[in-house]
Amino acid sequence: MLVEGNAASSVLGWISIACWIVVYSPQIIENYQLESGEGLSLLFIYVWLLGDVCNLIGAVMARLLPTVIILGVYYTVCDTVLLCQVYYYRWKRQTGRHVVSAHIPGEVSEETCLIADSRSADPSERPEPSITRIFVRYLAAVSFISAAGVAAYCISNWLPNDDTSPALPDTKLDWDIQVIGWTSATAYLGARLPQIAKNFKTRCEGLAPGLFVFSILGNTTYALSIIAASRDADYLIRNASWLAGSGLTIFLDIIVLSQFFYYGFVSGQQGWIDRVPA
Repeated sequence: MLVEGNAASSVLGWISIACWIVVYSPQIIENYQLESGEGLSLLFIYVWLLGDVCNLIGAVMARLLPTVIILGVYYTVCDTVLLCQVYYYRWKRQTGRHVVSAHIPGEVSEETCLIADSRSADPSERPEPSITRIFVRYLAAVSFISAAGVAAYCISNWLPNDDTSPALPDTKLDWDIQVIGWTSATAYLGARLPQIAKNFKTRCEGLAPGLFVFSILGNTTYALSIIAASRDADYLIRNASWLAGSGLTIFLDIIVLSQFFYYGFVSGQQGWIDRVPA
């Protein structure tokens, strides 16, 4: 039973890692195409960065695998890239280094309007995506990421490993790591709130839904990987902060996706999806 639990936990863990590797890509690409990062709340990025930094510190303190620490560094770098995009494109606007600009609903100042090239054209000329196309596109992306995670698990299983006995989950409660863990969980939860509030003003313009789709899948598989490893009470208590940070964040990300749906279809807005070439 322990072997089966470890296998399920490993598969889910690899899928989660695959999600977190690509989670930032849709938003980084969206910002590049728009030449603006104003769809993102700065407070959202800063608090998310705080959560990732705490996550990295916790991984170092717990002496986790080097791959986990490298991923923590990668998350922090991606957060920094998003921040750099926001400030860089603001600097370009302030110095007059752009030609075409587009207005974000709810934003009235020139400094906070979105920059768009092809999107600045008449909305009636933009291709209108169908619900089926959107669903198929994200279903294909999620399937690919899941397959990549399973493949990574299989490859890791084929690699030579001297330790053939499954390790028992660690139930020791380290209070310093717990403080870091709960700080990280609080940051991840708090980061979504300013973004949700901003979306009411911008109607999700300039925000890539892929960021939240992969975040939901990554957090879901991450939480399930912890639960699959063991249902021992002490073990779950030790990992409660990571379970809370992942599980509750899923709920808030679903709220963000519901905002995309509302403004994209009910309100008839066409700029809510991160487009791909036809």
